[in-house]
Amino acid sequence: MQDLIIIGGGPASFAAAIYAARYELKTLIISKDPGGYLNQIHKIENYPGFKEISGLELKEKFLEHVKKYNIEIIQDTVTNIEKGFIVHTKGKKFETKTIILALGNERKKLNLKNEDKFLGKGVSYCYTCDAPLFKNKTVAIIGGSYSAVKAALLLSKYADKIYIIFRKPELRGDILEIEKVLKDKKIELIPNTNALELKGANSLSSIVLDNKKELNIQGLFIEIGSVPSKFLTSKLKIKTNKKCFIIVNKDKETNVKGVFAAGDITDSNNLKQIVNACSDGAIAATSAYDYIKNE
Repeated sequence: MQDLIIIGGGPASFAAAIYAARYELKTLIISKDPGGYLNQIHKIENYPGFKEISGLELKEKFLEHVKKYNIEIIQDTVTNIEKGFIVHTKGKKFETKTIILALGNERKKLNLKNEDKFLGKGVSYCYTCDAPLFKNKTVAIIGGSYSAVKAALLLSKYADKIYIIFRKPELRGDILEIEKVLKDKKIELIPNTNALELKGANSLSSIVLDNKKELNIQGLFIEIGSVPSKFLTSKLKIKTNKKCFIIVNKDKETNVKGVFAAGDITDSNNLKQIVNACSDGAIAATSAYDYIKNE
């Protein structure tokens, strides 16, 4: 019997585990991808205490802290949660008094014609993973916010030419990062524009835009945000908003007693950042402790 099972492996999960351990709760983390989105972030410059750090380095710092408390981390996928609570993975099942859902989000697809066809053949959803593959090539990024800006700055180290295609008139996100993009001669902005279709034979060779232009490109990075996972929330009958984010109160409680949520999967803030996810995790763990104590 666990006191707490945390499902997910990002910053909210790690912060929750650290706080839970300090409350002396028997805690287990289950994640199919420990680190989550941290594994894909090239450079972080706005997390307090670090002027500059990569996502992988920050993940290792979090893991070191978690392991100090001998918290077990199981790399597996949760397949079901029964009332009670019994958490099923692909190979095992665990019983727990409380649950924190720190599932993060899944990358959005653009659903362009031939998008799936060219996945891994020019189309990518992970610029930190695939940027080095496009050395001396021409690439495009679809998206106009934080992740698109970060993608452009990293790709500028490898590609000869980068287009940023976005629907709004201006880029959005960190002003300092946007200024770097505007000064970079390799990067060309194409605002007020949508993509219509991808073309190519065995691999991506061009993209058709709604401004009647067709750009020759060898790579396309889709950076249009993410959506929350709905599988476990529907299993537990947890209330979500219209965008499927879990509805929580200030204590990160869901509508199901004993189930809490933290991080990007919640509706509690619009700023989906590491610092906020850590705060959510700390609050959720404290609430789980209070729940167990009172029960």
